[in-house]
Amino acid sequence: MDGPLMAAAPAPPGGPLAGVRIVELGGIGPVPFAGMVLAGLGAEVIRIERPGVRPGPADTVLLRGRRSVAVDLKHPEGAAAVQRLTDSADAVTEGFRPGVAERLGLGPQDCLTRHPRLVYGRMTGWGQDGPLAQAPGHDINYIGLTGVLHAIGPAGGDPVPPLNLVGDFGGGGMLLALGVVSALLHARATGTGQVVDAAMTDGSALLLAMTHGFLAGGLWQDERGVNIFSGCAPFYTTYRCADGRHVAVGSIEPQFYADLVSGLGLADDAECAVQGGQETWPAVKRRFAEVFATRTRDEWAERFTGTQACVTPVLSLTEAAEHPHNVARGTFLDTDGPLRPAAAPRFSVTPAASPVTAPKAGEDTRDVLAGAGLTAAELDGLAERGVIA
Repeated sequence: MDGPLMAAAPAPPGGPLAGVRIVELGGIGPVPFAGMVLAGLGAEVIRIERPGVRPGPADTVLLRGRRSVAVDLKHPEGAAAVQRLTDSADAVTEGFRPGVAERLGLGPQDCLTRHPRLVYGRMTGWGQDGPLAQAPGHDINYIGLTGVLHAIGPAGGDPVPPLNLVGDFGGGGMLLALGVVSALLHARATGTGQVVDAAMTDGSALLLAMTHGFLAGGLWQDERGVNIFSGCAPFYTTYRCADGRHVAVGSIEPQFYADLVSGLGLADDAECAVQGGQETWPAVKRRFAEVFATRTRDEWAERFTGTQACVTPVLSLTEAAEHPHNVARGTFLDTDGPLRPAAAPRFSVTPAASPVTAPKAGEDTRDVLAGAGLTAAELDGLAERGVIA
């Protein structure tokens, strides 16, 4: 069929996961991030909070698009109420240490016995098994054990943590979301649910796939700060400008490099004009740094606008939201809440609605549990005993 892939008329906003219900059993970091991604794609995400919990600073963004139910899962009646809720769900996500959900009576076996089509997504740092399964840890530990952290930082210097993007969110929450969606497709096709074991160590290692390919091919040294993407190449690094701010340079291809040296006024410099081998990098990088230090960041950004040099300004979080490209794309939102990224990716037929703000903890407790079949008398009794809030 000729023409763009728009065979059907666009549906009302809602997203490709509209109609999917996911119960999120609390958690911090990666689990809420996965829920935010899934909610941004249109899923109904119901978050189970502890009664009396106070949201953290990040929750205003990470918990957006949810319904919030406050239940004491350590109380048998609370766990039983949530189990009734999972009976009507397509998926459950949790981020407890291995064995905790089972002790609460909400483990995979408990839920799948009642609801065989259920997808049960589990998020941990080390995985559900292995020698470290019960050990505590954080993003920095997981990326340290998988080789990621070793590869980031200057030659001869210390490893530099890449925020908590690789373990918590890229290798953790994002892959949990992908795993849940994949298992949902299988459940719809076969009627059989399953457990998704998402470990931040596994996910972090997976993100190194290309690096391992380079290593196997002899194109990567297993050292820090000496490889092309580690900031040591003069054509793939950042430079400080006259105002103390920086530009990012990614002129890898020869034609892009030619535009870079031309823009720097170094096309006639014999040392810089040719994109030489690794032995030339230190000297060329010093020369580039000298030139970049003569103008401000924004002057260089203007200088390279319209070229193929792949030179862009390094923007702060607030500056990024104001950049014309991001404004045109609607990449960030700043209405009805704090500055935050919009939902991604985008869909031609099932566009997602703009993410709504995070709910108040427990604000949907009665409505959601009533929808799961609990009577008004049952809800009153649970509230009187402090099981729900």
